[in-house]
Order: sequence, then C-alpha cells, then structure tokens
Amino acid sequence: MGSELRSALRPALALLLLFTLLLGLGYPLLTLAIGQALFPRQANGSLIRDGERLVGSELVGQAFTSPAYFHPRPSAAGQGYDAAASSGSNLGPTSRALADRIRADVAAQRSAGVRGAVPADLVTASGSGLDPDVSPAAALAQVPRVAAARGLPEALLRAMVERSVRQPTLGLLGAPRVNILLLNRQLDGVTAQSPR
Repeated sequence: MGSELRSALRPALALLLLFTLLLGLGYPLLTLAIGQALFPRQANGSLIRDGERLVGSELVGQAFTSPAYFHPRPSAAGQGYDAAASSGSNLGPTSRALADRIRADVAAQRSAGVRGAVPADLVTASGSGLDPDVSPAAALAQVPRVAAARGLPEALLRAMVERSVRQPTLGLLGAPRVNILLLNRQLDGVTAQSPR
C-alpha cells in the first residue's frame, strides 16, 4: 500500500512542480517581456512626466478642484481618487443618499455655470472611482467656467476639447471620451503661451 501511494504521488508532485514553474513563473515572465518589448509605455502605467517630475497617469483619474481646470467625474474611492481604496459607492438607483448627493452635485454644477442638461458623468462616480475620462459633453459643459477663470475665449477651449476627443477603440469598444489630465496639461500650455 505504501509503495502504491509513493508511485501515485511521484507523478502528481512532478506535475505540480512543472506547472508551478511553467504557469507561476514562466508565463508571467513571458507576458512581462512581451509587454515591455511591444508596449513599454502602457506596461509601465502610461505615466506622464514633466522632465523628471511625475505628473500622473493617463489611466488613473485625479482631483482637479480649481475653477481654472476641467474637472473629472466625482470619485467614490476612499477620500477621492485614492487608488488604494478603488471602488464605487455601492449606492443603488433607489438610494436616498445617492439622490441627495447627485442633487447637490447638479446644484454645484449649475452654480459653476453649466447650462442646459448636466451630463451624468459630471455628477456620478465611475465603478472604480478612478476614471480618468469624461464624455465630450461633460468636458464641453465646463468650458464657460474654465474660460471665465482663465480669461480665454470659449471658442478656443471648445476647439481644444473637440481635438482631445478619443474615439472608441477599434471604432466600437467604449464611447468617445476626453482624458482630463491630458486636456488640463494642454490648457496649461495654452495659458503659458497666451498673454495675460
């Protein structure tokens, strides 16, 4: 009986070791090497730098609260845009707390100069709470506030937003979107070039 158990365990342990090395070490290293070789920028987080200073990532939203900047979606991640606490609020469509928060956010958008219908992504958080993008409508709704705060013509900012729209991947995955960090960096570049 003992020799039968040993003879049955030997191939099982050999296969366990083989597949641990193959799938636990070999495959991850292979995918890492392919990612670094073919897509090094994306594989390292799509980081954005000013010289040596890290500014952010194209993939993770961050808070912009000044009226002189375009604002991202609200964040439910921790205290806001906390990557260590990434999640939504888990408040459902019948939640009184969610309805009250959205009502307050709509009022804040109105007082900030948003006219017409307030785009939903200006008052609702994404599932992760870290979405770096807004819809083109949400970016365009903020143009009057940013133009007034920066002393720039609205037409210039509208054109900048329209040039920043990224179309769905392969023409069908996702929706048109505007990356807020990249748009605000362009905005700083325009403001630096224009006389005050």
